Amino acid sequence: MLLSLEEGSFLVKLARTAIEKFLTEGVKITPPPQTPQRLFEERGVFVTLKRFPSGELRGCIGYPEPIMPLVLATIDAAISAATKDPRFYPLTPQELDSVTVEVTVLTPPEQIDVPPQQLPRVIKVGRDGLIVRCGLASGLLLPQVPVEWGWNEEEFLSQTCVKAGLPPNCWLDPRCKFYKFQGQIFTETEPYGPVVEEKIS
Repeated sequence: MLLSLEEGSFLVKLARTAIEKFLTEGVKITPPPQTPQRLFEERGVFVTLKRFPSGELRGCIGYPEPIMPLVLATIDAAISAATKDPRFYPLTPQELDSVTVEVTVLTPPEQIDVPPQQLPRVIKVGRDGLIVRCGLASGLLLPQVPVEWGWNEEEFLSQTCVKAGLPPNCWLDPRCKFYKFQGQIFTETEPYGPVVEEKIS
């Protein structure tokens, strides 16, 4: 299921183009004719925008589940990360030169079917992303987040609960369901710069 660097680079550049066209012309682009066929497979994906060079988050939205072709999900997620992340004001065209674009392609989420106390033993920081679903609340953290913050597995579980608006210890509640997934990360090294595959483990 792994993408090549060429395919990942294509998605990152597509995401930037989608944001640029939407912000400057109000146009939602369609996949270009040269889109690699594999990118029409249904995959989950998140697009993350970061201020350059600080790396501070500027927007992040995506699709946890493989519900649409990857190329279309990337376009949608890119526009939403730039304009609909409720934590930030919409990106302006003037900011395009000062943010980097990152695309994380996901494996399908897999429910973790163990007693709550065993959860820290069956997840791994640097490999897994997490989703929690508890009643109407849900939250997701990408695999790179606990690495960036230096969390261990228990802290990762707690912060996923917090992301869902739940108490930090909700992961010990058997009514809360956890899912893990992996991600392949492609990112610009600088705004409009070369794209690399980022290894986090």
